[in-house]
Amino acid sequence: MSDYKKHYNPNRNASWNYGGPKWRLSRSKIELFHECPRCFYLDNKLGTARPRGPSFTLNIAVDTLFKKEFDVHRAAKTAHPLMKQYGIDAVPFEHADIDTWRENFEGLEYVHPETGFTVSGAIDDVWVNPEGELIVVDYKATSKNGRIESLEDSSWHEQHKRQMGVYQWLLENMGHRVSPLGYFVYANADDDEEAFDGKLEFDITVVSCKGDRGWIDKTLPRIKETLESDAIPESGEACEYCAYREAAGKKLLALYRKGKK
Repeated sequence: MSDYKKHYNPNRNASWNYGGPKWRLSRSKIELFHECPRCFYLDNKLGTARPRGPSFTLNIAVDTLFKKEFDVHRAAKTAHPLMKQYGIDAVPFEHADIDTWRENFEGLEYVHPETGFTVSGAIDDVWVNPEGELIVVDYKATSKNGRIESLEDSSWHEQHKRQMGVYQWLLENMGHRVSPLGYFVYANADDDEEAFDGKLEFDITVVSCKGDRGWIDKTLPRIKETLESDAIPESGEACEYCAYREAAGKKLLALYRKGKK
């Protein structure tokens, strides 16, 4: 097998930056703005994104298998056993664009009239209840002690509420009736077995979530203002990337000045 090296590119093609023809405001970019306006600005205005972490290939595999499993019931117009187990009166939603909605770099899409942003987000699944309301569903794979039965069992619960809210907001603005209640389907890997034996056992739970979307229409104009400005925004309070840049920059500058003496 030939050697492959993935190099970090600190200078994105300008067509993918704000103002470029390929730029869109994805759900993850909105979350980045919420986490750290400075990192968002560096990424979307200046074209220098945070270095990417490793790809979570096991999570991707679980996500793919969940989709295949629910697609069987989508085609048959039947409820998945998990829906019956949790008393959810719904079936997987059948729509001509479902594969597009689930595709990264495509997804749900809506042009926000006030800002002109094309806002997008790739969902994992959509169910529909007898009233015709669409239910946003997201798959999560993790491994933690204890059974996951509520969002509070995850350290990411506030982020997950915002994630759910953006998807619901997109579907609603695309003209669909949307249930305020969505679901996270959790696959929690059990590491308490005596041996690996070439397999992982997962505890599958369905966790309800009322999406938080009241903040979205207030946040988009702030994002617009930030991107249109030449002023560097403040760092996020807990942003490790900004803390690293500042500390490394100070040490390198001190070393440089010492060498110039």
